[in-house]
Amino acid sequence: MTRQRPIKAVLAKPGLDGHDRGAHVLTLGLRDAGMEVIYLGIRTPAELIVQAAIEEDADVVALSCLSGAHEYHFPRVAELLKEAGMTDVLLIGGGVIPAEDIPLLQAAGFKAIFGPGTTIQEITAFIHEHVRE
Repeated sequence: MTRQRPIKAVLAKPGLDGHDRGAHVLTLGLRDAGMEVIYLGIRTPAELIVQAAIEEDADVVALSCLSGAHEYHFPRVAELLKEAGMTDVLLIGGGVIPAEDIPLLQAAGFKAIFGPGTTIQEITAFIHEHVRE
């Protein structure tokens, strides 16, 4: 079956993290790869991220965190997505996230955590491979 519309991704930085250069670069990279991207910006509450994912019928929710608060904010978004019935959305994260924290995030529902040095091509390939048709 061929996809009828471009992959739609909602990107956000939850919590108090204020550095979003990487999120901007990823937004442009995903757009250049043919995806429709909605970037919600910095300090986006989990509830607004999930609301946007529902309203946009997102295929992907991508979160970025550099502040170390990923252990709280990432699972919270995953929990709210599940409560909203969005169990088939691809949930990915990125930022400066210690390797020992990744199993916790995977258990919460994150399919991948991308760290510094990950290329846009690696992320877009992963999304294309894992988004539902």
